[in-house]
Amino acid sequence: MSARTDPAIWSGLFRISADSGQTLQAQIRQAIVAAILDRQIAASMPLPSCRILAEKLGVARGTVVLAFQQLVDQGFLIAKERRGHFVNPEVLASPSRIKDAGTREKEDTIDWKARRRIAASDMPEPTKQENWIKSAYPFVYGQFDPALFPTAEWRECNRMALAVLEIRNWAADMVDRDDPLLIEQIQARLLPRRGIFANPDEIIVTLGAQHALYMLATLLMSKGSQVAMEDPGYPDARSIFKLAGARVSPVRVDDEGIDPSAIPAGSDFVFVTPNHHCPTMVALSQERRDQLIADAEKHDRIIIEDGYDSQLVDDAPQQALRGQDRSGRVVYVGSLSKTLAPGLRLGYIVASAGLISELRALRRFMLRHPPANNQRAVALFLSLGHHEALVRRLSTAFAERRKRLTDAVNTFLPEWSLADTPGGTSVWLEGPRGTNSAMLAEMAAARGVLIEPGARFFDQPERNPHFLRLGISSIALQHIEQGIRELAFAAGHRSAAA
Repeated sequence: MSARTDPAIWSGLFRISADSGQTLQAQIRQAIVAAILDRQIAASMPLPSCRILAEKLGVARGTVVLAFQQLVDQGFLIAKERRGHFVNPEVLASPSRIKDAGTREKEDTIDWKARRRIAASDMPEPTKQENWIKSAYPFVYGQFDPALFPTAEWRECNRMALAVLEIRNWAADMVDRDDPLLIEQIQARLLPRRGIFANPDEIIVTLGAQHALYMLATLLMSKGSQVAMEDPGYPDARSIFKLAGARVSPVRVDDEGIDPSAIPAGSDFVFVTPNHHCPTMVALSQERRDQLIADAEKHDRIIIEDGYDSQLVDDAPQQALRGQDRSGRVVYVGSLSKTLAPGLRLGYIVASAGLISELRALRRFMLRHPPANNQRAVALFLSLGHHEALVRRLSTAFAERRKRLTDAVNTFLPEWSLADTPGGTSVWLEGPRGTNSAMLAEMAAARGVLIEPGARFFDQPERNPHFLRLGISSIALQHIEQGIRELAFAAGHRSAAA
């Protein structure tokens, strides 16, 4: 950035008045501090010189010099020789606002909570583990392992997407369409793995599975809609349906998955994760799959199927409900997060052409279409066989990690019940009665072990504090056993403290 800054951009930051009860120097300091604390001045942006600012404000240059010097002494500004004055980066990095006797905070005079029409901020918050990559034992779900990420292959595909001819393919506004190559690759390479065969007009690309669920809820649900879903189940899906005005009915899950006979009468929708249940990872039995589809036809229900953790190679892969459906009642939601990268935010919906057409119309008003350059890069990644190679590599690595984790839990946490299910990227644990996994998570984090309390997966979290989920996608194989040792130590101390 140039060392010379147009003084006109500072006009809105300074309100200097000779009639104020404060000195001119204090008013200048107050305006600069307020702008710094409100993050209106970037660390890379030099302030105007003392001479220019003095001319603009109509004050003596010495007044500005003294104001700047005091702000340097207080740590708000730093002076760089022959470059000018800059905001101290430490102030911008501080999590809390630094107060100055002469500063006033802006008052928010609008009660936004009272004006809102949906209670998004009242929904349960996601688990936040921003520094998981620095943790010694990150048993976190939904993250990637940098050691397994196909860096060279991904770079190759991005370079290919930036070729002149490729840019012409994706740079234009596609309005409500998707990259045809990506649709083709989803159709030919991803869906058949789960027994789904679809036409191009039955597929739409989304910004991940959550975006897909939000669009479906927005389009199909309203106040009074009733959604039956697994309990425990995917917490963000539960929140999305509630935000749409639907009433969510929890349905128990056992070692065969959701029990169709327990779905309440009058349910308009059923949300399921049949191949790997969220969060227990159990698979829905074939008998219950048949019953679920038969009941949907009988009671005029729509089944929303989330292909949760289903892209990895299973020893005995099951056909998706969408592949078994013959009436068009099953809507399939897929994602590339668990195999390629969660930060990529690409997923898809497979459904009847009529529904996909409506979803395209809705998506156009939300974001038109997901970034076309990302779509083309992923399409190339799929077409070159990189994704299939990655899936095989991840499946092998995760199978080894799951075995190591299961053995370690059985050895060091024998009082915990473990859902030993094949496939998937996490393991579900039930602790002894009296266990508080939220408290355990805090104590484990102090020992470098990151775990996820399981209460949030239940419709009534307060009744289920003794469950937890351990992810295996981001922890190296050689760290698993020691991580469980540390977790067992934390659990022992937690019990002693209780």
